[in-house]
Amino acid sequence: MSTRLLTDPTEAATYIKAGQVVAFPTETVYGLGADAFNPEAVQRIFEAKGRPSDNPLIVHVATAAEVPRAAAAVPPVAERLLERFTPGPLTLILPRHPEVPRIVTAGLDTVGVRIPAHPVAQAFLTACNTPVAAPSANPSGRPSPTSWEAVKAGLDGRIAAILKGGRANVGLESTVVDCTTAPPTILRPGAVTRAELRTVAPDITLAPATGPVRSPGQKHRHYTPSATVRLVETPADASPDSTSAFIGIDAPARPSAYGRVAVCADVAAYAHALFDFFFQCDRDGIQQIYCQRVTSEGLGLALMDRLERAAAR
Repeated sequence: MSTRLLTDPTEAATYIKAGQVVAFPTETVYGLGADAFNPEAVQRIFEAKGRPSDNPLIVHVATAAEVPRAAAAVPPVAERLLERFTPGPLTLILPRHPEVPRIVTAGLDTVGVRIPAHPVAQAFLTACNTPVAAPSANPSGRPSPTSWEAVKAGLDGRIAAILKGGRANVGLESTVVDCTTAPPTILRPGAVTRAELRTVAPDITLAPATGPVRSPGQKHRHYTPSATVRLVETPADASPDSTSAFIGIDAPARPSAYGRVAVCADVAAYAHALFDFFFQCDRDGIQQIYCQRVTSEGLGLALMDRLERAAAR
């Protein structure tokens, strides 16, 4: 099967309606979508990615009015979070609507729902006229794609089409908040920070590293490039050579000694660059990537979550 490159969201939606899978841009990363109410189409997502069946998917809709199509109930705290942070990089765990197939939720009675802000995603989801189940558009375990080129490199020939939409402007997956717990729980940190969430839900907590799986990114290995990832406090802790790379906020003393270097202006720029940097390193045959640690505050919490997972082997 040849993967088509598309620029028209309405044309891309015809593939969803035909039971196919389509990669599409969001502000976080590219997603790999199928009609959430079509179990056979959803199964194609798992097959294309090589994704374990016990790893739940997130359901994407265009507006808050469509959330009840996927969720059986929307608790008051979820309504407040939807009003404050969506459309945007936030996923809410809610009670599963009975019509949502269990393949989408990995057998759970809860479902993750998200309303992306990306204008191409908005046009695509509106044209689909159905909730779209979508994990990140990459082979399972590998870094999430932030460009259509990265999607093509990983899934060309495995999926029907890629809807092009430029680079993702966040670069990390959405924040996931479980609204079925009291108090609500952050299951995966992301671009909507804990401090921001507390302005709406002051008692929100951060889930421990171990516990029941209720969200993508909690159980299986994620975000791992072909190269070995090593975390360092400063560039001086790295050992540069032509087969290694460095990414961080501080500049190495000898950047020319590396095969590839990215010096980022701040944590937001670092988060935006990370997965594309991993993609470029894989393309260049880099064998070792040194990643500078940041403080686990604000967006740094999400960035360190991805870095630590990428470094875990």
